[in-house]
Amino acid sequence: MGTEVAMVDEFPFPTQITTVKPLSLLGHGMTDIEIHFLQIKFTAIGVYLDPEIVGHLHKWKGKSGKELGEDDDFFDALISVEKFLRIVVIKEIKGSQYGVQLESAVRDRLAADDKYEEEEELALEKIVEFFQSKYFKKGSVITFHFPAATNTAEIVFSTEGKDDSKIKLENGNVVEMLKKWYLGGSRGVSPTTITSLAENLSAELSK
Repeated sequence: MGTEVAMVDEFPFPTQITTVKPLSLLGHGMTDIEIHFLQIKFTAIGVYLDPEIVGHLHKWKGKSGKELGEDDDFFDALISVEKFLRIVVIKEIKGSQYGVQLESAVRDRLAADDKYEEEEELALEKIVEFFQSKYFKKGSVITFHFPAATNTAEIVFSTEGKDDSKIKLENGNVVEMLKKWYLGGSRGVSPTTITSLAENLSAELSK
């Protein structure tokens, strides 16, 4: 059971991982852009959720994947359960580029909600600093673990030949916007991941 994998682009993702409890791969996709009809892929993404999430989503029972994918309230409902994001680097970049991209996306969301204060600025600086010295070789892995009970996050960076590096975030506003950067429905950074999550959860809800 534990050896089953799903392929996302060319990378294997286990269909289940265990943190405090087993979490299932319920969505996957990529971040990419198209330039002059050429698709450039940056990262492969796997979203792991507590399968019990389905019990909290009765309100959306019977909705199609397309309807769920366009319903930001649905994705807000996913924010409260335990989740684990596994991101694999496809295109090599400097860690500082990823850190700045993350900082900018989270800061814009915080500013829009009037939640960007000095504490949030310091928490974002900590993330940028964490990624500053990293080099994202192809196949490197970034994971985000969001426990259910606390509004915290643990980020781990793994790359071949080096020890894992990790950082814990305890600023609730920054953690919330980090979740929304990847899982924010129509505002999420990876539309393919959002579509996959919506379709899989729609299928689970129709059982």
